[in-house]
Amino acid sequence: MNTQIYLRPLTLKDADVSYKWRNDPEVWSYTKFVLKDPITAEVEKQWLLNKLNLTNEKRFAICVKNTNEYIGNIQLLDIGNDSAEFHLFIGEKKYWGKGIGYNASLMLLKYAFYNLNLKHIFLEVHSDNLAAYSIYKKVGFQPVSQQEDFIKMVINSSVLLTEN
Repeated sequence: MNTQIYLRPLTLKDADVSYKWRNDPEVWSYTKFVLKDPITAEVEKQWLLNKLNLTNEKRFAICVKNTNEYIGNIQLLDIGNDSAEFHLFIGEKKYWGKGIGYNASLMLLKYAFYNLNLKHIFLEVHSDNLAAYSIYKKVGFQPVSQQEDFIKMVINSSVLLTEN
């Protein structure tokens, strides 16, 4: 049974939770993020403050419907020229493997294609991150290249709008 979720815009208050995830190496094990110094709630708030008003980024919190618990982030970055870069992570590990990444991905991609009128979304996924790769393939992303340990994947609006 899938956990019901919703997406909402990230807020500064989310830093009170997300800074903990940024200090958890397991959450970031398959990303290019490298923790140099521990991140405090204040550091995270400042980072978010710098990001939330950027016009070429749309950052959302993933929340559980029945509890409103904030459990992860999903975002579109570098929005421009009909395309954007896709990022997803579930910070609350008890929700890993529950179908949330798939559902959140569908929600954000529909928003990107219907509301923002984007045509192409791309991402990079670590070749060892089989769970994420599986989610992205299931949603409709296709691998297009690989550099070192990261696979670049792309989805076009025509794929999502005709299949889902």
